[in-house]
Amino acid sequence: MPQMPLTLTSDRFRSLRDGGIEVDTAPRRLSEYSYDASNYRVAPVAVIFPRSVADVVAVARFASEQGIPLVSRGGGTSMAGNAVGAGIVLDFSRYLNSIHSIDLAARTAVVDAGVILSTLQREVTASSNGTLTFAPDPSSRTRATIGGAIGNDACGNHSVRHGRTSDHVLALDLVTTAGIRLTATRTGLQATDQADAAAVTLASTLTAGLRQLAADHLTEFRLELGQIARQVSGYHLSHLLPEHGFDVARSLVGSEGTCAIVVAATVQLVPQPQAALLLSLGYDDVVDAARDVPTILAFSPAAIEGIDEAIVQTMQARRGLDSVQGLPAGKAWLYIDIDGDDPVAVAAEGEKLLARLRENGRMRAGRAVPDLAERASLWRVREDGAGLSARLASGGESWPGWEDSAVAPENLAAYLEDFRNLMAQFDLTGVIYGHFGAGCMHVRLTFDLRSAEGRQIMDDFTRAAAELVVRHGGSISGEHGDGRSRSALLPLMYSPAMMGAFAQFKALWDPNQLLNPGSIVAPEPTVEHLALTDVPNRAWRTSFDLTPVGQHGSEAGSGLDPFSHAVQSCVGIGRCRSDAGGVMCPSYRATGDEKDSTRGRARVLQDMIRGADTVQAGWRSEDVREALDLCLSCKACSSDCPAGVDMATYKSEFFDHYYEGRLRPISHYSLGWLPRWLKLTGLMAPLVNLVLSSPLGTLIARLGGVTTKRRLPRFHAASAWRRTLSPSLSRQASTGPADVVLFVDTFTRGFRPDVAGSAQRVLQSAGKTVECSAEACCGLTWISTGQLSTARRLLTNVAAALDDGTDRPIVVLEPSCAAALRKDLPELVPTAAARRVSKRIRSFAGAVTELAAGGWQPTWAGGQAPNSVTVQAHCHEYSVFGANAQKAALTAVGIRDVLEATGCCGVAGNFGFEKDHYELSMTVAEQALAPALRALPPQQAVLTDGFSCHMQVQQLDPNRQTHHLAQLLDPARTASTRPKDTP
Repeated sequence: MPQMPLTLTSDRFRSLRDGGIEVDTAPRRLSEYSYDASNYRVAPVAVIFPRSVADVVAVARFASEQGIPLVSRGGGTSMAGNAVGAGIVLDFSRYLNSIHSIDLAARTAVVDAGVILSTLQREVTASSNGTLTFAPDPSSRTRATIGGAIGNDACGNHSVRHGRTSDHVLALDLVTTAGIRLTATRTGLQATDQADAAAVTLASTLTAGLRQLAADHLTEFRLELGQIARQVSGYHLSHLLPEHGFDVARSLVGSEGTCAIVVAATVQLVPQPQAALLLSLGYDDVVDAARDVPTILAFSPAAIEGIDEAIVQTMQARRGLDSVQGLPAGKAWLYIDIDGDDPVAVAAEGEKLLARLRENGRMRAGRAVPDLAERASLWRVREDGAGLSARLASGGESWPGWEDSAVAPENLAAYLEDFRNLMAQFDLTGVIYGHFGAGCMHVRLTFDLRSAEGRQIMDDFTRAAAELVVRHGGSISGEHGDGRSRSALLPLMYSPAMMGAFAQFKALWDPNQLLNPGSIVAPEPTVEHLALTDVPNRAWRTSFDLTPVGQHGSEAGSGLDPFSHAVQSCVGIGRCRSDAGGVMCPSYRATGDEKDSTRGRARVLQDMIRGADTVQAGWRSEDVREALDLCLSCKACSSDCPAGVDMATYKSEFFDHYYEGRLRPISHYSLGWLPRWLKLTGLMAPLVNLVLSSPLGTLIARLGGVTTKRRLPRFHAASAWRRTLSPSLSRQASTGPADVVLFVDTFTRGFRPDVAGSAQRVLQSAGKTVECSAEACCGLTWISTGQLSTARRLLTNVAAALDDGTDRPIVVLEPSCAAALRKDLPELVPTAAARRVSKRIRSFAGAVTELAAGGWQPTWAGGQAPNSVTVQAHCHEYSVFGANAQKAALTAVGIRDVLEATGCCGVAGNFGFEKDHYELSMTVAEQALAPALRALPPQQAVLTDGFSCHMQVQQLDPNRQTHHLAQLLDPARTASTRPKDTP
C-alpha cells in the first residue's frame, strides 16, 4: 500500500502530552529515527517513548482515531527496514524495559518489550548461578530488545541448538491497533484483563477468525510453511494448525509489528552447559566450509558459525593484529561450539570431530581454542560481521538487501556455489558470513545505491536471488524478516493462496492497516525509500583528509565527497547503544538517549548532508550542534564501531565550520588554548597555584567556562621537567643520533614533569640512548574544540621538527598526544613528512611492549614485579593504539593480574572541565572507573598514563595515588612509591 507523506503539527499531539506521554517532533529527533540498520530512510512524524502499557494504549487509540501509522521499535537494529516508517515510532527501549519476574523452578521470565537481550541473559545467569539463560543470541543482542527479537523471530549464533525466538515464547501481552489489551498464548487468545468486556469480545472474535483462516488453508499451511528450520519469511501461520495446538503466540512471532503491539512477553529459559569448547577451522573458501557442515552436525554442536577473510582483515586493520587471535591457516573459517556437562568428554568429542574433518580432506587446519581471551576475540569478529563488512579495510563498501537467505544445511554448499555465480553475472562481490549450521547466510553486497543504474541492478539481483533460493528449497529471509527489503519478493516464494492468507491474517488483527504498513503485506517496491537516493553530492570542504582507504592518488571514487562518505559510514548496526563491552559510547551509556549515541549523531549528520539548502547552511545546523554537544571526543567509536565511524573527527570538523566568524564558548579559549596559557603559567607557576587555590580561583574558573566543582591541577615551572632528567642525557645525545626520541608533551611539561625523567630512565635501562623533543605541540586541544587552522599549523611544525630522516621511534608520554600525532597528524597535514612521522609514533605503553619483546625487563624494587596492577587506559590510546596496549605492556614486564577499568573516565580532555558537562562526566565515570576505585584498597595506586584519567581519579578519590607507567617502571623509584599489590 503506497504511503502518503504525513505532515502533522506538534499541536496535534497535545492530548498525548497533556496525559504525560513524551512525544518528540523535533527535526533532530525525527532524523535519528528515520533510519535503522537497513538501506532505508523513512521520516516519522513523531517519536514517542512510552513509560507504561497505559501509555501504549493511549497512543494506539490516538493513532487509530487520527489514522496515523504506528511502528514499534526496540534497538533499531533491523537490517530489513522493518523498524522505520511514516507516522509514529514507538521506542520501547528507553523506559519500557523492566524484567518483572524470573521463575527458576518453571524456567520462565516475564519481561517488557524494551528489555535488551543481553541484559535479560545477564540477569538470568546471575539469578540461577550460571545454570540458566535465555537462548536467542543474535550478534546484536547487546542492543537488540526482546520486542525486536519477537518482531523478526531472531535466532543467533547458537540456533543450531536452540532454534528461533518463537521456540522460546510462551505468551505475548499485546495492545491492538484499537488500544485493546490481549494476551496470546500457546493455546489461544484471551483478554489480558478478564474484566475488560471489550477485550473479551475482541479475543473471541479474533479467535473465531483465526480458526477459520487455518481451516480454510490447511493444505497451504502444511505444505508451504515450516519446511526448513530458518523459514522466517512471511507469517508463521502453521502454528495455527490443529496439530500445533492453535498456538497464537508463535503465529505472531516474526510478524514484524504489523498485527499487534507487543508490550511484554513470557519466555522460556534453557539450561546452560557446564563445559564448552570452541573449535576454529580454516578452509580455502566458504563453499568448502559449507560442504563439511553435515559432518559437523552429526556431532550435535551448539553452534556452527562462519566468516571470510575480508572481515578478519578489516578487524585487524581497525583494531590491531592482536584483535584476532586463534585462527588457523585459511581464507574462510568455521567456529564450532561443542558443549556438555563433562569437560573431558567435551574435549574428546572435539578431537573426534577434528579427526573426522581431516579425513574429509577439505579443512586446511583446525584447532581447539581453550584460551578464554582467544575465544572472546574470535567471537567478536563474528558478531561484528555486519559492521566490519560494511566498510572494509580495502576501502570498499557493501550493503544489506540480500543478507539473510536460508536453505537446509545439506543444501548450503550447492546454494553458495550457485549464488557466487549469480554475483558474478551481476558483477557484484559479497562478504559472506553467518549461521552455517542453520543454512542461513549473511551476505553484504557491493550494490551502488547512489545511482539509478545501481539501484536497478539491486532490484534485478534480489529478484534473481529470490528465485535461486526458492529453487534450492530455501527461504528469502532466515532471520532478519522481510521488511522493506524482501516483502515484495514473497510472491516468488509463496502461492497466491498463501499470499491471500497472509493478507487475511493482517486484516483480522489490523483492519485499518496502521501497524508498520509496507512490511509483509501490501509492500512498496524494494528500491523505494532507499537512504542514498537523491542525496546531493556537494563538496563539503574539510580540514581533515577523509579520502577513503585505497583511493589516495587514484580517481576511483573521486566523484563522492569524502565528508559525505565518512558520515555515511554509519549503517545503523548500533553497537554504540550497548551497555557493556568496549568503551563506546560513554554519553549514550550515561543518558540512554539515541541522540547521544554515535549512531544518532551520524544520522543527524547524514540528514544535514541530505537536506541542507547549501553547504554553508549545513555547517551552521543547530540540530547537528545539539547532537554533538555531549560527544566526549573519546574516539572510542573509531575502533569499537565495526563500521569505523570516527565521531570525534566529525565533531571537530563541524565545530571548525560552525564557529567560523562566530564567538565561541569561552571554554574553547580557556581550555582550547591551554598550551598557550601553559607557556605563561610556566613562568610564574607558584603564583598561579596560589591564586587558583584562593577564592579568586573560583571566579577565574567561572570566567573561563570551567566548572567550579572540579579540582584544578597544580601548574609547574617551565623548566621543571628538565630538572627530572638524568645528567647523562646530553652526553649520550652528543655522541650521535639517539636511539629513541622522547617527545615531552605539553601536559607532561605543565602538569606532570616527573614523568619525563622516569620515562628517560626506563628507556636508558633498556640500553637505549634518548633524545628529548619538547618544543613542538600536537595541537590536541585545538583539535578537540574544532579550531583546525591553528591545529594544522602546529602539526605542520611538528612534522618539520620530527621528520629527521631516520626511522627512530618517537615515544610520546601523554596517550592523547600520541594518538593525535599518530592519527590526526597525517589527516590534517596530508604530506609525506607527516605520514613518516606518524608511523614512528609510539605510546609509552607500546614502547615498553617493544622493549620487552627485545628481551628487556625492568629491575623491580624488592626483585619482584607487583602481583597485580589496576589501570585506567586512556580512550585515545585504546582507540588508536589498540584496546590491549596497556595490558600488553604490563603483561610483558611480568605483571600477572591486570585489572582494567575499561571505559571512558569521563573527563576526556576539556569536556569534563567544562561547567555544562561536569555532571555528565561524573556519570560517565560510574561506568567503569568509579566502581573500580571503590573495589580497591585505599593504599593501592592506579596507573593513569592519561592526564585526564589522572585528574578524574583525583576527583573521585582525592587520597588515591596515581602513577604513569613510566613511574611504575622507573629504576630510580623507591619501594614506597611503587603501586601496592591488590591483596
